[in-house]
Amino acid sequence: MLKKFLVSSAFGLLLSVGTMCAAEVIVKVAPPAAVVETRPVSPGPNYIWIDGYQRWDGNAYVWMPGRWDVPPRAGARWVAHRWVRRHDGWVFVEGRWR
Repeated sequence: MLKKFLVSSAFGLLLSVGTMCAAEVIVKVAPPAAVVETRPVSPGPNYIWIDGYQRWDGNAYVWMPGRWDVPPRAGARWVAHRWVRRHDGWVFVEGRWR
């Protein structure tokens, strides 16, 4: 009986941690314009440029510079980081490979 309780408790804990990670943070201050960056020379033929973005650190926006990256697979396409207007504020949508 105790083993069953511990297993179900652990499963519930994992579910709650997953839910907490998916929570949206709504920022009431609109993000500033993107910084115009000078793109350095590519380190190699397979690299693609990923634009920088404004990150919210809990108190203010902080510019995260762009970078060169290698796609994880052939034909992969980068979907850029972006801020979306939602619920009287702004929500950050993380960039990803598609």
